[in-house]
Amino acid sequence: MLRRTLLAIALLAAASTAGAQAPKITPKGDPSVRSDTIYSLAVKASDYPEESFVYLLDDGVVRYEADGRGSTTYRQVVQVLTEDAVDNFAEQSFSYSPDREKLTVNWIRVLKPSGEVISAKPALEQKSDVPAAMSNPVYQERKVLRYSLTGVAPGTIVDYSYTKERLKPYLLGDFYEGWSVTTGRTTRRSRFIVDLPASLTPRMRERNLNFARVTSEAKGRRVYTWATKDVPRTRSEPFAADSNDIYMRVSLSAPIEWQTIGQWYAGLARDRYTLTPLLKQTLDTVVAKAKTADDSLRAVHRWVAQDFRYVSVSLGVGGYQPRTPDKVFETKFGDCKDKATLFVAAARAIGLTAYPVLLNSSGGVAVDMPSIDQFDHAIAAVKRPGGKYLFLDLTSDLTPVGSLPYSEQGEFAIVVHDDGVTEQVKLPLDSISANSSEMRITGVLTADGKFNGRYKERASGNRQYGLRGMFTTPLDSTQRANASRAIATSLFRGASGDSLLGFEGKNLQAEPQVTLRVRNGQAATASGDTHILSIPIRGLSGWAQNTVNELQDRGERRFPIDVAEVIGPISTFSEVRITLPEGWKARVPQNALVDGPFGFYESKYAQEGRDLVITRRIHGATGVLPKERINDLIGWLQGIAADDVRFIVLEHPAK
Repeated sequence: MLRRTLLAIALLAAASTAGAQAPKITPKGDPSVRSDTIYSLAVKASDYPEESFVYLLDDGVVRYEADGRGSTTYRQVVQVLTEDAVDNFAEQSFSYSPDREKLTVNWIRVLKPSGEVISAKPALEQKSDVPAAMSNPVYQERKVLRYSLTGVAPGTIVDYSYTKERLKPYLLGDFYEGWSVTTGRTTRRSRFIVDLPASLTPRMRERNLNFARVTSEAKGRRVYTWATKDVPRTRSEPFAADSNDIYMRVSLSAPIEWQTIGQWYAGLARDRYTLTPLLKQTLDTVVAKAKTADDSLRAVHRWVAQDFRYVSVSLGVGGYQPRTPDKVFETKFGDCKDKATLFVAAARAIGLTAYPVLLNSSGGVAVDMPSIDQFDHAIAAVKRPGGKYLFLDLTSDLTPVGSLPYSEQGEFAIVVHDDGVTEQVKLPLDSISANSSEMRITGVLTADGKFNGRYKERASGNRQYGLRGMFTTPLDSTQRANASRAIATSLFRGASGDSLLGFEGKNLQAEPQVTLRVRNGQAATASGDTHILSIPIRGLSGWAQNTVNELQDRGERRFPIDVAEVIGPISTFSEVRITLPEGWKARVPQNALVDGPFGFYESKYAQEGRDLVITRRIHGATGVLPKERINDLIGWLQGIAADDVRFIVLEHPAK
């Protein structure tokens, strides 16, 4: 067995010593890896009780030319350990763009750990177009190959390999590849090979590797090989930061600049900012009631964001050249770049300076590795007096002017001018206090424990979308009654609600808020000579205690702590003010105050005359702290968990 293991390692590194040439993998096999040495790495399921499958081999072989053409071959040899994983591997699918790529599935087979073949090929193969979702349809030329396998069961091995040839790169000379050595699962063997012209020096980033790459050069080619063995499973942890020293990863990109990408996109979009006479006439109607330039800006933003249906064609999949504004106007839908282009054209037509902006919708761009493959989204920027930019995402129809969806805030982007001048920017990040919500419950308690009063809630920033979504369309009588009842009963048992007042959710200048009259809610129940009042606002005690238990059960901390994941970059305030019957007195609990680098939490309980007043204030924090601060986090959470006040005793004179 030792000889076989050593042989497998030698074979994995073979490509780096065989004349500086990556192995040519075909449906006939991989000449650099003996499959039997990989199958012999099969494990006992009992030795991996927390895993549903393991990777016996995770393999990637990449070859690029200087112009960006190339091929990628991926192979995974997976051992299925539990029934839960069977469905994941019994069905396989591979997608590609037929106009630019060629896909070859080299093999898919199911075997026993001994190497005995259970099924040498799929039982069913189907080729079809990628279906368009009805809600956010994807309009693109894309194919998918689907395969159904037989014989997949716990203990079996699924071995598959496919090659995708890149025949027509979007941008000549551009490529970007990433390889995760750490997969999150036990990985017995991992290999990543990159084969490039020797004259091309890629940008390269190696993250947290505990082994060295092997580089060789011959016949005008340079081959980089990363090969290792027995990469352990990495358990996730609550509030784990992306920046850590645990996950091993390799990234490479072509030696181009962001300026090159900006010039390329500018060339694709330069002639797309002209409005037809009909569009100009419609635009005049859109801004007809505007009294200021800012009014016109908001009107155009609302028009493009809300009157043109968004279809989810990402930059990296659906192509990069936007459609012309007249085509978007004619069809009344567009993807991100279509909507951004229409907005830029309309903004320029009313005298504003506007440009398209390229970014990644989920963030995380490696700024030091320029590549169009890192972008999948487009928004717009308007230059304001003083030279600052106002950024607008035209695909987010409920985000007011002046803000962006939270996933984009603080992230890297490039502003593209028509002449190709490219500005690297960091998108603005809303303050924590801007992401606020406030809830107030005020009313009177009767002697039989019934509450009658009002409920009011308002929100802003990333806290507003729930309220806006609730009122995007006018509620009919049934919807209004259902919403009123749902809110009222969430506060007090048996309560009814009426006089619901909302706002126009799509009016982005309207403050998101809702008010409701609450009637006859059973807020307190009799208990001897007292009443027990249920507090209608939830604290964080239960969540905090559960989180403490989870953190302590996991043992030693491995990941740094992402503070923003603890509470979030939000600010909330809740107040309950209840007027008690004459002579009643509340046994008010002790106030709670927990402050620190993870956020601020405060609960106050007081009786002011006949008014029982309960307030809770929460303010999140941001940043990354080292794993050694885990005990500080646990202590902070325990302080919140101690505020486990769900009821208040109300004393009253004997009848």
